[in-house]
Amino acid sequence: MLKKEAEKLSVFDGNFSKSEITEFVFANKLPLVTIFTRESAPLIFESTIKKQLLLFAISNDSEKVLPIFQEAAKLFKGKLIFVYVEMDNEDVGKPVSEYFGISGTAPKVLAYTGNDDAKKFVLDGDVTLDKIKAFGEDFIEDKLKPFFKSDPVPETNDGDVKIVVGNNFDEIVLDESKDVLLELYAPWCGHCQALEPTYNKLARHLRGIESIVIAKMDGTTNEHPRAKSDGFPTLLFFPAGNKSFDPVSGSYRFDVVISLCLLLIIAFQFGVYFGDMFCITGAGQITVDTDRTVVAFYKFLKKHASIPFKLVKPAAASASKAESSDAKDGIESSAGDAKDEL
Repeated sequence: MLKKEAEKLSVFDGNFSKSEITEFVFANKLPLVTIFTRESAPLIFESTIKKQLLLFAISNDSEKVLPIFQEAAKLFKGKLIFVYVEMDNEDVGKPVSEYFGISGTAPKVLAYTGNDDAKKFVLDGDVTLDKIKAFGEDFIEDKLKPFFKSDPVPETNDGDVKIVVGNNFDEIVLDESKDVLLELYAPWCGHCQALEPTYNKLARHLRGIESIVIAKMDGTTNEHPRAKSDGFPTLLFFPAGNKSFDPVSGSYRFDVVISLCLLLIIAFQFGVYFGDMFCITGAGQITVDTDRTVVAFYKFLKKHASIPFKLVKPAAASASKAESSDAKDGIESSAGDAKDEL
């Protein structure tokens, strides 16, 4: 195979069979080191070789570290894809660096598994041939510890909604003594912004229940293997004493219904009337019919919460409840079973 790269010629010396020739082509059609561009990205991520080593460096450092990276690539040909990301390239390099959580200007090498269970691993220290060789071998043998993006851990975290970041996820979300509802959000997401008042109100009403934690995590700047999301917002429910399994999760619409369900339960308990139904416009408009949905989703929460809880109704709520009793008759008649359980 003839190429217009540093490695001009690749020679096939295997058996003349379709499978071996195909393997040879896939292993050699990319350069020893592929520069990450919009054009090369599909070739990188669609390759049958799913493990990649990425060198992040600014253009001024490339002359020094790129030859080292190319020498290392020869040692792992057909096993790993070597990729160079020019960090000071505003069009591609900068956003790619931000996506992978790489900051600063010093050259860095990151290993990445480009599959459904994508993981990242960072090479510590200076970029040398020996280090890349050892790092690559450990990567192939699955001996490396994954790297996850994280904002700084908050100095104080005593709000109604607890702030979760990558580095305190285990401490808060995976606390076996707590039932945890976690929102994954993005600051720019309009649906997240629309959900925020409801989520804050939910947390405010539940703050006296020690067994329940209402939390949120910025999914654009923090990562954790247990916090998977296909879009924002996503709510994940982690039952107490059951954190070794995947959380109960749902799409945007399902997540909002769960939050609204909890809010409606609070409404029944505190005597606040919100109308016969809620209409939420997100990925599509959905309607939560309180005659049918409250009981179903209350049972959902009862099923997945490991620690039983009960909301305490303040005495002051009695007058408000009396004033709105006529308006609530229709709701209470169909939601009586759920209210009795409370």
